[in-house]
Amino acid sequence: MTNFDIELVGKIGSMALIDKENGQMNYNTIARISRELKPGYVWITSGATEIGRLDYLLRNGCELKGDSQDCKTDYSAQGQTVLMNAYRQFIDPKYSVRQILVENHHFNDEEKREYLKRLLLRCPKQNAIPIINYNDPLSPDEIAKVEIEALRKKGQKAVHLSDNDETASQVASILKCKNLLIYTSTVGIYANPKDETSLIREISGKDAYELIENISEAQKACEGTSRAGSNGAGAKLEYIKGPASNGTNVFIASPKYSIKSILSGEAPCTRIFIK
Repeated sequence: MTNFDIELVGKIGSMALIDKENGQMNYNTIARISRELKPGYVWITSGATEIGRLDYLLRNGCELKGDSQDCKTDYSAQGQTVLMNAYRQFIDPKYSVRQILVENHHFNDEEKREYLKRLLLRCPKQNAIPIINYNDPLSPDEIAKVEIEALRKKGQKAVHLSDNDETASQVASILKCKNLLIYTSTVGIYANPKDETSLIREISGKDAYELIENISEAQKACEGTSRAGSNGAGAKLEYIKGPASNGTNVFIASPKYSIKSILSGEAPCTRIFIK
């Protein structure tokens, strides 16, 4: 049986953390999830930019004006503090909480990958929960693209973290991770995206090769995205191929279900694994 260093890498997206009706953070969701987090879990969170925008609007009565990238940067910097304060508020006070902001180069440089791995593996031993987010304020899209292109021109294979689904999958690949949970806007992956009764509850294979074949087959049914700027179900399945082929159990699920109920098989979701 495979020995795992980390029990869970989990990720939640921006839309699950926003209460659109009231124009604020969804405290019910973040409180419920935070209370389940514990040492041995690594948590990747989106939401800083939109939460920062809502916080700025609340405090100033208007939104920022000017260059869109500058506004995104400023919102993200503001939202990081609000987001981390919310996690700290609801995570069990006996646990430490550590914020880790990552960029593309942390996954494209072997020394930095190893440094990040050691940092994350120290957390369970020190009774700490790492909360990871992409460092949007200091690594805007245009700069990231230039850095990635420079690496590719040198003939290097480069990871470009297009969203936190990919960040979570990269983190899960760095670590010996037992479970990878991707919270998304749907209950899982559907054979027919227009039919909610067509949920694919299991994608599996007798070995890594057969598993990848079956994941690729499921990708053929994926179409569209839940919102502008997101990469959709097909991209999620592409990202998780690495950790899944290494023996990690992958769950794609809705944040309306608890982590415990998903890992135990009680909640409906898509589970991806080697038999």
